[in-house]
Amino acid sequence: MSQLSRDDVLKLASLARLSLGDDEVEQYQKELSSILAYVEQLSTVDTEGLAPTNQVTGLTNVMRDDQVQSYGYEPRDLLNNVPMTEKNQLKVKRMIG
Repeated sequence: MSQLSRDDVLKLASLARLSLGDDEVEQYQKELSSILAYVEQLSTVDTEGLAPTNQVTGLTNVMRDDQVQSYGYEPRDLLNNVPMTEKNQLKVKRMIG
């Protein structure tokens, strides 16, 4: 792959909402081009006949059945003790804008 152009780096910086100085643009141009050249080497690897290896450890998640548990309280009784509810659910103030 050819080296990334200055415009390519500026476009990436714009998408990432970064403001880069001239020195930084030049630095990123070299570094990103080097990374892309390294990743491009993967396309030359012969994978014909190899089984897909999307999971190599053999580990699996151990899941339990999702069962309703009763604790002796009715949901509506619990909701009567909270400051805000909406549609039969606990409502909290927005945490993330």
